[in-house]
Amino acid sequence: MKAIIYCRVSTDKQAQHSSLQRQEEELVRIANEHDYQIIKVITEKASGFEIERDGIFELLEYFKKDSANVLLIQDETRLGRGNTKIALVHQLAKYGVRIQTINDNGELRLSETETMVLEIVGVVEEYQRKLHNLKIKRGMKKALEKGYNPQKNLRNSTLGGRSKKEVPIKEIVRLKKMELTFREIAATLRGFGYDVSKATVHRRYQQYMNEFNDEVSRPNSDLE
Repeated sequence: MKAIIYCRVSTDKQAQHSSLQRQEEELVRIANEHDYQIIKVITEKASGFEIERDGIFELLEYFKKDSANVLLIQDETRLGRGNTKIALVHQLAKYGVRIQTINDNGELRLSETETMVLEIVGVVEEYQRKLHNLKIKRGMKKALEKGYNPQKNLRNSTLGGRSKKEVPIKEIVRLKKMELTFREIAATLRGFGYDVSKATVHRRYQQYMNEFNDEVSRPNSDLE
């Protein structure tokens, strides 16, 4: 098992500095007892109510990349307090991280209320995913009913440079002519693997139309 050790205190006082050292020493000992490979020791001085912490961003990045799978902390309050703690526990659970604390003498134990909140959050996220997928299916179905052929149309039809998302502008125009809304067009394109939002589709369409209108209205110098 690969472990990240996280230690936190809330102030810069000397007494808190010694607390950081003590946390680290105890957690290293726990890691050695369990034969965990220590990937990183992260220490920081910040409020547990704040989620915007450099140390938190760093440890989340390790777990996101599957560079580690165990988080060692002194107790649950080191990770965070209040809603911040719940949000971080939820995110770590999504990454499949095992959270172990010294105070719990093993895996983190949440209260009944905290467990219930996490279950509710999980249910809400699941329904959000279902709604998102249904929007994509609805947009694709409407486009196909109007004669849209993605295998034929989405071949070598992208527009954009390094600073732009890959967007098939010709297909946006084609779908708009089929009277699909920008939301439906975005959902349809996401279903075919294009990571675009309604706002992006609308912006690129307007850019295209403005360029097209400028081209049409530009005087033909050869005729002058």
